[in-house]
Amino acid sequence: MKRTVIAIVFALALAAWFLLDLGQYLTLDSLKAQQQQLDAFAKAQPLVVIAAFFIGYVTLTALSVPGAAIMTLAAGALFGVVVGTVLVSFASSIGATLAFLASRHVLRDGVQARFGARLKPVNDGIARDGAFYLFSLRLVPVFPFFAVNLLMGLTPIRTRTFYWVSQVGMLLGTVVYVNAGTQLARIESLSDIASPGLIGSFVALAALPWIARWIMGLIRARRIYARWKRPRRFDRNMVVIGAGAAGLVSSLIAATVKARVTLVEAGKMGGDCLNYGCVPSKALIKSAKVAHAMRHADAYGFEPSTPQFSFRKVMARVHDVIAAIEPHDSVERYTGLGVDVVKGYAKIIDPWTVEIACNDGTVERLTARAIVIAAGAEPVVPALPGLADSGYLTSDTLWEHFARLDEIPRRIVVLGGGPIGCELAQAFARLGAQVSQVEQGERILSREDDDVSELARAALTASGVTVLTGHEALRIEQRDGQRSIVLRGGGGDIELPFDALIVAVGRKPRLTGYGLEDLGIEIERTVVTDEYLATIYPNIFAAGDVAGPYQLTHVAAHQAWYASVNALFGQFRKFKADYRVIPWTTFIDPEVARVGINEREAREQGIAHDVTVYPMHDLDRAIAESATQGFVKVLTAPGKDRVLGVTIVGEHAGELLAEYVLAMKHGLGLNKILGTIHTYPTMAEANKFAAGEWKKKHAPQTLLKLVERYHTWRRG
Repeated sequence: MKRTVIAIVFALALAAWFLLDLGQYLTLDSLKAQQQQLDAFAKAQPLVVIAAFFIGYVTLTALSVPGAAIMTLAAGALFGVVVGTVLVSFASSIGATLAFLASRHVLRDGVQARFGARLKPVNDGIARDGAFYLFSLRLVPVFPFFAVNLLMGLTPIRTRTFYWVSQVGMLLGTVVYVNAGTQLARIESLSDIASPGLIGSFVALAALPWIARWIMGLIRARRIYARWKRPRRFDRNMVVIGAGAAGLVSSLIAATVKARVTLVEAGKMGGDCLNYGCVPSKALIKSAKVAHAMRHADAYGFEPSTPQFSFRKVMARVHDVIAAIEPHDSVERYTGLGVDVVKGYAKIIDPWTVEIACNDGTVERLTARAIVIAAGAEPVVPALPGLADSGYLTSDTLWEHFARLDEIPRRIVVLGGGPIGCELAQAFARLGAQVSQVEQGERILSREDDDVSELARAALTASGVTVLTGHEALRIEQRDGQRSIVLRGGGGDIELPFDALIVAVGRKPRLTGYGLEDLGIEIERTVVTDEYLATIYPNIFAAGDVAGPYQLTHVAAHQAWYASVNALFGQFRKFKADYRVIPWTTFIDPEVARVGINEREAREQGIAHDVTVYPMHDLDRAIAESATQGFVKVLTAPGKDRVLGVTIVGEHAGELLAEYVLAMKHGLGLNKILGTIHTYPTMAEANKFAAGEWKKKHAPQTLLKLVERYHTWRRG
């Protein structure tokens, strides 16, 4: 109601302004023509004129109609520099704040609802630096006064901040214009006041807050570095700690631009992804999928059969896959590319010095202008009674352990219902184990929509997994050589015996052991960095799992570009890490792939959206391959084809998602996807048909009825 009233008042006021042609009284010629009459009236009734002028100025600026510059000149002509400046300073700030509040109440919710995703970086910047932005704009009179008021109302800047920054920021310009008003007879146009030289001076003044901020940054950096002695010369341009995805990319970028870089890794090159995560799990999933296909060969016209296999050979294949990819991340390859690779444990001694306890027993110290921390993550192990003595496995340790077994453990319990737990549970169940998956929450894949979680659960159940959601692990017990896990849920306590227990409840960044605590680098759940991935030390950066917020290999590589470029060239230009379009995939069967927001997140964040769903069972290629489980779900801005988020469940969902990632990255809507030729018959056609479903829902019904009448008329 309040919003409507404000909008009506503004509409009526503006209508009156234009219908009555009130703007004719706020011109330089009109002011000069009436100067003598106004002077006489001001001398006869000074308080009345001051009050009327103040109210008129506030009203004028609140309604965002042009004329503030003329009113400011009038203040100088009528009241002199001191009184005129005081009047205009407060009247303009109050009027600007009223216009700001009107914009906020009438327009902001609608604008943020429609463009919230695109405006998020702007909103974050305003929340952080809004006073600087506004102060700079207020110092330069060339920026339209009313436009600044209205635009700032659409942002999250606080009202109090807007008022005091406007009051201070406009003061100098107010003095200039009021003083010019005292010489009104000499002014022929506003350009006499706002000369190029004066505007240039204001622009220089507007840069002062940012120059001051830069100087303050130097002072803070000097204070941070005060207790350390900076080397006169440096052995390296950059030292990178950790040879996972982030470390490999960081060091490769440095070597590519001819910087001297050392990469330090104590364990295996390639980090978690190559050795314990992405690569071995996908190799295992493929073998499990073949076994599953054999059991269900009747879906393809064959006699189903129970696969006969050696579990040791299956695990040997996993390690063969790792070995085949290893050369891509090897010491030899990176040395050949110009990276100095040192095997050992790194510790940061001071902001420029890294001490390396080499694996051969020697100790090496290197100084570097910049350091990139890319230490990765490790499995979370809960404080569960009896767990330490249970022989539990994690996603890091199971590969070596299982490689030594001739047969798959008969009973496997997987603790955790996230992506890692789901992938491992389904794979081992398809290879013949009795798998129980335990999740404390009410759903597996809890970050996804409910329908996605339900479909994933059904897929795991169909593969032979017993999924126990809403069950809390209490303790591990061992009796007579038998191990079991005690759970609480479903109305009571239950005991699950197991031959192997896999803990897959998540991963945590590696934050200790390499000197962060000694340097005072801030640590929360990750290494704390700014938007440029720098720590409190401007020359020490973090990237990958250790920096968060995503534990994904491709995000680690993405961050590595920002960390390394900012580390090497930040003195010229720095780049803010861009997380606007982040895809990920859970590689169960069918796969679950997502980019952007889903329905659950849209509701929680109050983002208005439309939902379009295309089921895979309508797709010709999916029918031909008996792969009809799943759907493509697209969230779009209301009434628009702009993509806010996509969830795909189905075979090759991770590959299908790439088209939407590209579309979101470059602002391409569903109409562009619909207008793109897709090969028939392919799974990728699902993307086009999803766009077609959106088009049908948003077809112009009124126009179609008119077209129908036209065709009826044409038939006679």
